[in-house]
Amino acid sequence: MKITGISGSPNAGGNNEKIIELALNIAKEKGFKTDKILLSKLKVSPCDDCGTCRKGKVCPIEDDMAGINEKLEASDGIIVSSPVFFGSVSAQIKALFDRSILLRRNGFLLKGKVGGAIAVGGSRNGGQEFTIQAIHSWMHIHGMIVVGDMSHFGGIAFKPVDSDEVGLKTVKDTVNLLCETLSRFK
Repeated sequence: MKITGISGSPNAGGNNEKIIELALNIAKEKGFKTDKILLSKLKVSPCDDCGTCRKGKVCPIEDDMAGINEKLEASDGIIVSSPVFFGSVSAQIKALFDRSILLRRNGFLLKGKVGGAIAVGGSRNGGQEFTIQAIHSWMHIHGMIVVGDMSHFGGIAFKPVDSDEVGLKTVKDTVNLLCETLSRFK
């Protein structure tokens, strides 16, 4: 089974990419195959609501989204990490969410996949729960099975994540529950 981690941050090597690396290492240790999508290295343009995806499995916008959709479709579990930008997800991850409508319109291709959310804010109460709620909404709209951290909504950390012991525990708990949930389907 494969778990894909998505870093929704535009900052290469930043807190969200560190969190995704941690999450995928936990999954690897548990025997899962892993893949990652780092939006700092990819171009995902916003959806322009042209309607083409209603007619088939092709989006006319030429960027990296086709490859991202392939990775998402091939995954059994998806972990999304976003920085908190003005109380919600980054523009980069929102563009990915909007453009993933192609997968929904062409047979709910993410339905039944297990998802977990992580948010990194500038302080302990920096909007992480609202950001996770936006990620969970995307997952629910696709028909995914959503897990939290066994206490609350998911991984809630603040930067710098390397020194946030409490936040890292919520991230680990979220990833562990995602792995445990997927293991039930083996």
